Amino acid sequence: MRSASDPTSTTTVRRPVVTATRAGRAALLVALVAAVLSFPSLAPNPYILSAGILVLNYALLSTSWNFVGGFTGYISLGHGALAGLGAYGTGLLVTEAGLPSFLALGVAALVVAALAVPIGYAALRVRGASFVIVSIALVLVMLLVFQSWASLTGGSRGLTVPRPFPDLLRPEHHRVFWFLFAALLALALLVWWLIDRSRFGLGLKAIREDEDKAESLGIPTFAYKLVVFVVSAGFTAAAGGLYALWFGDLDPVFQFSILTGSYLVLMALLGGVRTLFGPLLGALVVGTALEYFKVSYGSTPLHLVATGLLLALVVLFMPDGVLPAVAAGIDRFRPARQSIREVTAAELREQREGAVRAETELAATRPGTPSTRERA
Repeated sequence: MRSASDPTSTTTVRRPVVTATRAGRAALLVALVAAVLSFPSLAPNPYILSAGILVLNYALLSTSWNFVGGFTGYISLGHGALAGLGAYGTGLLVTEAGLPSFLALGVAALVVAALAVPIGYAALRVRGASFVIVSIALVLVMLLVFQSWASLTGGSRGLTVPRPFPDLLRPEHHRVFWFLFAALLALALLVWWLIDRSRFGLGLKAIREDEDKAESLGIPTFAYKLVVFVVSAGFTAAAGGLYALWFGDLDPVFQFSILTGSYLVLMALLGGVRTLFGPLLGALVVGTALEYFKVSYGSTPLHLVATGLLLALVVLFMPDGVLPAVAAGIDRFRPARQSIREVTAAELREQREGAVRAETELAATRPGTPSTRERA
């Protein structure tokens, strides 16, 4: 039997590591929440606050993308079209149907989620590069439709969405929407976390690792992919609708841009596509860099060059993302963990030695009985 002080005991090896890991994650989560709640008060001017909202919007969009990319491994460049549909759907429901702003946001998100069923039914039947091409085609088709249908969408003139809080000054308007974006992001993270720990999430991960093998094991792969695609589309559309209510001016060239999908993929890959907080870290780095380059270099394409170089560096040196790379580095300094097979072998060896000792002691108590060694 092993005591709790035995250095080879799994209790002394595993529990401190698990406890320290949980404590570290809890501390990081508390620090993240505190930073989000305090940022509007710490922002030196309304521009910095508005730039922070853009980064938060990127974080929400990349987290929404991560439902598909992180769980199934499908790389979609068409999520910009889903965000654009959510934005224009919200704007048109407010301006044309006269719905209240946030009711229009909810209805638009549900409508886009419903539209994602036939879109996903067609797109998810292909894999790999074919799926990427289909997702790009979706963006281009939506761009053509919303540019041409000028009588409804405003075409190239754009669409102006009324502000939901007309009495608020611009700084207060930014402050309110900062917390609205943060609340929606928290909901998306919670749903992602719940799926990650569910039986449904295990099926999605099996699809990501080997879809053919998952299907041979009885997992309804197409149904699983379609469900998570619809969930992703709903959150993406909600992010687009909230952006429309905050910014107020919609342009089809910007809303239905392939660059938006490319940014989301880069953000998720940079932070860690299979992690909960990876897209947040990627959005913080890439979103901040995009805003900096746009301010510094205006309308020049230098920010696109910088984005391409960053993507190349990520793919070459950190293909799994920053967070997995950091976690792997930390694991190098942790105590070595014994596997179940090693522990079981050790216990069996101890039991065998104990049985031999017991037999020897029993034989020694009987006069004239040969010992185990003598019998051998």
